[in-house]
Amino acid sequence: MIHLSHSLFSYVKTCARIRNDILKCKPKEEFMGIEIQILDWIQTLHTPLLDEIMLLITHLGDMGIFWILLTIILLLIPETRKSGVIVATALCIDIVVCNGILKNVFARTRPFDVNTAVQLLIAAPRDFSFPSGHTGASFAVVFALYFAGEKRLWKATGVLAVLIAISRMYLYVHYPTDILGGIFVGIAAGAAGWYLLEKLEKRKTGGKR
Repeated sequence: MIHLSHSLFSYVKTCARIRNDILKCKPKEEFMGIEIQILDWIQTLHTPLLDEIMLLITHLGDMGIFWILLTIILLLIPETRKSGVIVATALCIDIVVCNGILKNVFARTRPFDVNTAVQLLIAAPRDFSFPSGHTGASFAVVFALYFAGEKRLWKATGVLAVLIAISRMYLYVHYPTDILGGIFVGIAAGAAGWYLLEKLEKRKTGGKR
């Protein structure tokens, strides 16, 4: 437990150092300008029908509701219960790392707070921007399913995860790098969820599988 706390503290210190290095870097404003340009270009794709579709897709990721319901279903079915435990663990890891640590360490302003001329289609999120929580949770589930060996399910959820990630940029609430950060955290959380369960099972069986 002490070792875990020390590792977590070291991780937070490393993230803080990276954040400070980024803030000292002059090209940061130029890079953010490029990201805003990408988001502005995406705004040219808006149509009433596409707006409704993107709103529906992004709401599936709100508070992780869809992924939580999927996890409950997996846990209720004996054949997929192990996968459900891996997914649940991955989601918990993602919430702690993404929403609890990284968002507060990087404290990145949302794009709609930079370009205030944009008319949002959803209520403005009040937490920080990096990394994308919707994307992180989505990819945590996808890769937890992948490592659990749920071949058909991880591919189907993967399509939805990509669409949710795109919807966050379409709705002007995340930068492209927020999405990339969320994907990275999600993959790591999915792998960690699988790894922890494997270690636990090996410990229970005395290392014999």
